[in-house]
Amino acid sequence: MIYLGSDHRGFNLKENLKLKLSKHNYQFIDVGAYNYDPNDDYPLIAFEVSEKVLESKENRGIVLCGSGVGVCIAVNRIKGIRGVSSDNYQIIKKAREDDDVNILCLPADFLDEEKAWLLIEVFLNTPFKNEKKYLRRIRQLDQNDYH
Repeated sequence: MIYLGSDHRGFNLKENLKLKLSKHNYQFIDVGAYNYDPNDDYPLIAFEVSEKVLESKENRGIVLCGSGVGVCIAVNRIKGIRGVSSDNYQIIKKAREDDDVNILCLPADFLDEEKAWLLIEVFLNTPFKNEKKYLRRIRQLDQNDYH
């Protein structure tokens, strides 16, 4: 399942991307924001998407805020979540292949719908390499208790 979330700055793009996901027969659940609210807070939405993604290894998340950075910081605070924020296809592809990222963090202020969709397709359709060295590194991330 794909879980979507955005704050007010990503709200319009998220709504348009929902139409694209439906058109291409992707199953998704929107966890908010459900209405445009200029006073909403991105961490709460990012945490909600993260919680849903952790329910199954097959789940993925897509979160949006103005820069993509705030939601990326938020999701990466959750153990088991690996989020990437980029507007570069190759980086997203490598992040999926090597790091098995499970949440895509999009910068809504800097993307049009077409480019966002292309980034999403790379994210959703690039498999993890599942090689020993990558698995070892992900395990190290998940075991880290450094403060």
